[in-house]
Amino acid sequence: MKCGPKLKIFSLNSNKTLAKEISNILEVPLGKSSVKRFSDGEIQINIEESIRGCDVYLIQSTSEPANEHLMELLIMIDAMKRASAKTINVIIPYYGYARQDRKARSREPITAKLIANLLETAGASRVISLDLHARQIQGFFNIPVDQLVGMPILVDYFKGKALEDIVIVAPDNGGVGRARKMATVLDAPIALIDKRRPEPNVSEVMNVIGDIEGRKAVIIDDLIDTAGTIKLAADALIEKGATEVYACCTHPVLSGQAIKRIDESVIKELVVTNSIYLPEEKRIHKITSLTIAPLLAEAVLRIHNNASVSVLFD
Repeated sequence: MKCGPKLKIFSLNSNKTLAKEISNILEVPLGKSSVKRFSDGEIQINIEESIRGCDVYLIQSTSEPANEHLMELLIMIDAMKRASAKTINVIIPYYGYARQDRKARSREPITAKLIANLLETAGASRVISLDLHARQIQGFFNIPVDQLVGMPILVDYFKGKALEDIVIVAPDNGGVGRARKMATVLDAPIALIDKRRPEPNVSEVMNVIGDIEGRKAVIIDDLIDTAGTIKLAADALIEKGATEVYACCTHPVLSGQAIKRIDESVIKELVVTNSIYLPEEKRIHKITSLTIAPLLAEAVLRIHNNASVSVLFD
């Protein structure tokens, strides 16, 4: 399959490196646009080429600073709509605010739904994302949403390492399904960290369920934010007899003291994807970053040519 002449790819500021990789794979140059700011911080965007009647693909993770990147995204979608783009396909490798997908307590917002409403109202025709924190977010939209899966990229990496006597560990109850899928592919047993979270970004490991003694443990999660959970989990696994601890996730949010915690932890290697751009100060020797550009490029190609995308969900 080849890209037609009416396909255009644009990137905003969150992850230009990933956008350039996708552009190179598809052999479609990045569209020309500029993002400027008034002295008070207001964002001004200008599309510097015609997109009339084109299928445009806009790449932007809503990662830190989340609100800045979100506003850039919404303003760009509006600009594309007013420039008469045929379709506006928004590629959001990391969908921010996804952890606020329900009312955990009274009088709380469902912010993930609010973001979906904003994207639709701005004029998005389709959303393409990777490993949404909560699958039900797809149902928050009234436009097509394609949720791609990053786990096969992580699995292939660990296959290549050929580690012996491994056990796949879910860091909480919600990650059991993810751990089971990885364990099935790698033909390994699974274990579970039983934890309690008294408040957001604070966790307390309670117990390790499963046989990990004498094994190399691989913790898998969809995202790592402050790294508090992963550090505590790794400590608990070593205490229970694991010989080595590896960790992997799709989205390296890595905020606050995360890098310091990982660097000082017993984790031997943290494997992530480049769904979120890692600045130089976060690229420590323990972190290995894998590219998702071929996966996203394949999704763009299939959507643009009206081919099946379902094969990318497995």
